[in-house]
Amino acid sequence: MKNIFYSVFVGLFLMVSCQSEPRKIVPEVPLVVAPAKVVAPKKVAADAATILSKKEVPILCYHNIRDFSASASGNIKVYTVKPPAFAQQMKALADAGYETILPEQLYNYLVFDGPLPAKPIMITFDDTREEQFSIGAAEMKKYGFKGVFFIMTVSINRPGYMSKEQIKTLSDDGHVVGAHTWDHHMVTKYAGDDWNLQLVKPKAKLEEIIGKPVTDFAYPFGLWNTAAIPEIKKSDYKMGYILSTKRDSVDPLYTIRRIIVSGTWSTEGMMRSIDSSFK
Repeated sequence: MKNIFYSVFVGLFLMVSCQSEPRKIVPEVPLVVAPAKVVAPKKVAADAATILSKKEVPILCYHNIRDFSASASGNIKVYTVKPPAFAQQMKALADAGYETILPEQLYNYLVFDGPLPAKPIMITFDDTREEQFSIGAAEMKKYGFKGVFFIMTVSINRPGYMSKEQIKTLSDDGHVVGAHTWDHHMVTKYAGDDWNLQLVKPKAKLEEIIGKPVTDFAYPFGLWNTAAIPEIKKSDYKMGYILSTKRDSVDPLYTIRRIIVSGTWSTEGMMRSIDSSFK
């Protein structure tokens, strides 16, 4: 009898104890549904015929910006624009509503039909001359213009040419630095290690200076041939720039046309040349 009473007592005690324990509430874990992945449509690059059919963007090419005398040689007069004339030309472009574009925007327009301003123009400079920095870039800044500076690396830090610091400043200020070979030898005469010396090494040196990829190349004297284009591609340039000769029908991106702004032109003459040269 005593054992039965004990068993009943223990059973009742355990029942009361279990009921008195607080219930443990397990929080519900919300079901997380990953958002659907949006896949952007793949861009289709334009073929050569489509690129050639597009309206050309005017591209100006400057070399020297300094004074010259009336008796200067014909070459000096063609390749040199006096500082007051350069200032007038930049103002005329701004007053006419032109907006500068840079190579990446030109590439996207040509290859992927990207947008352009209503009146686009590209302003380029060849040969690394110091006055392109001290006069050219300074004058352009007044109008919010940006340009492309094609550097021949043999001349860096030499008297009358840009320093590494000036080249880096141009890049940091939003201008584009492109390659213009090591020492300005004609591309049409390259053989053997010339490709490495004139294309690969200058690109690497400029990239070291500015800390950015260098993707654009300007041919010395604007001279090119079809044998050069595969080498320029292989050196990881996206576009190559000639002067006012005919573009290549197979690789138009490596024969982008420019016109030299002559020191013999008036500002009005320059504006007319833009209209007549780029259809």
